[in-house]
Amino acid sequence: MTMQQQRDSPAPMGSRLLGGPDETSRRTRIRVQLLLTATILVTNVIGALIAVLLITVVIPGPTILTMDYVYVNFIAVPVYVVFAIVVGLTWGTRSLVRDLRWATTGRTPSAHEQRAAFRAPLRLALMQGAMWGLALVLLTTLYAFVDVELVPKIAFTIALTGITICAFCYLLSQFALRPVAARALEYGPLPERALGITSRTMLTWLLGTGVPILGLMLIAVFSFIRPASSTSLAVAILAVGGVALVVGPLLALLSVRATAAPIRSVRTGMSRVAEGDLDASVVVYDGTELGALQIGFNRMAEGLRERERIRDLFGRHVGHDVAANALTRRSELGGEERHVAVLFVDIIGSTTIAATHDPVEVVEILNRFFGVVVDEVDSRGGFVNKFEGDAALAIFGAPTELSDPAGRALATARAIHERLASEVSECDAGLGVAAGPAVAGNIGARERFEYTVIGDPVNEAARLSELAKTVPGHVVASGRALEAADSTESRRWSHVDDVVLRGRIEPTRITVPADTTTDTGRRPDQG
Repeated sequence: MTMQQQRDSPAPMGSRLLGGPDETSRRTRIRVQLLLTATILVTNVIGALIAVLLITVVIPGPTILTMDYVYVNFIAVPVYVVFAIVVGLTWGTRSLVRDLRWATTGRTPSAHEQRAAFRAPLRLALMQGAMWGLALVLLTTLYAFVDVELVPKIAFTIALTGITICAFCYLLSQFALRPVAARALEYGPLPERALGITSRTMLTWLLGTGVPILGLMLIAVFSFIRPASSTSLAVAILAVGGVALVVGPLLALLSVRATAAPIRSVRTGMSRVAEGDLDASVVVYDGTELGALQIGFNRMAEGLRERERIRDLFGRHVGHDVAANALTRRSELGGEERHVAVLFVDIIGSTTIAATHDPVEVVEILNRFFGVVVDEVDSRGGFVNKFEGDAALAIFGAPTELSDPAGRALATARAIHERLASEVSECDAGLGVAAGPAVAGNIGARERFEYTVIGDPVNEAARLSELAKTVPGHVVASGRALEAADSTESRRWSHVDDVVLRGRIEPTRITVPADTTTDTGRRPDQG
């Protein structure tokens, strides 16, 4: 997934509520603060209501619904609940937002600030735990002034509810702080994990299942200390069991979703890579082992991109067919005999061009010139083996075997001549085509070698390109190339002379395109 695609994804961090990685710092701050406020407010209000319900209706023991407890029930408890929620909101959100200010201002965090970003959910849960702990001490004491027998009932209920609410607060705040975690991970590796997948799973089981079971066991213990009616016990067991059936799955759902979201993002990224999108990446936001998985995927994708860049660069230097051959086969020195066709292209008057043009203009002309050559050679299955200053050597039939390599080389020569006249009018070139057996393979030393073709057709094509500079049309081919070509292409050419080329003993049959003036102006002995 490209970064733009990642940003366009409806849930790059696992939920639409969390926005995207390119969101402004101000929007991130507002979003995080709202989610944290909602987490603290909703969990604690629900927790207070559950605690009241358990104390008044469910847990066996002395009732508090009498006039003896009116001041505690209707003054002390409501005042503390409001106080705790206000203090919890102010203390929790302001403290975290202050410590995470670097994430909402775009500043690079220090190592301490990075670690604080991943400890923030635990800190918030501990803050809420402190408020519930204060409630445990304060309210239990107030009720004990009226009836000391209420102490076990009040303490047990507040402790049970507070632990459960703190667990929800931890998991929900961890979700809300994913944008901050993502920004922290942009500046460094994963910190030492305070809570991994195993610990998170065990915590979920402990709070969702273990604590309610402990509650049921304590109710049984209380019934031995202070016998209760069978109806009261049944109500208590059903109520605590119902809480377990509701709270357990909710905590498990939060834990599973927190685990599944990073895996889902990696799975989506892998699908994009499988489809050929090597720019795929995922937003890293998880502080557990799954964050390492997300980082690993991004590194894998980066490695694939680097590998593709090297492959492409390799192909541009040696030719894509040669590169593919080198990557799929064992590279070793030596070669094999092939029947090939060779096209040699050499600019006419390159010295004059260099003398009459600015060096930058010369480079631009050469690039356009070689662009035409490479385009036409590639379109017919050949490959440009090398560039030699202002000349180029193209091979047809190696490393990839081709049908009618000679015909392809002849057609390429004609096409290059036509395009150069219209597209690169500043220069012309002599084009020579030869064909025959040659050795194609890796030549050089074990530490440094290159793929090339060695044989008489190469030398003959170079001499033919020299001759082509002196004849009308500047395109010349050997008779052997014409004989090896398919009739569809060979009938477009005509034999005009026999010439002993420079450095050779036997005369070479000279052919040119049929629509070219056929007088070479040379005698056979002018080699």
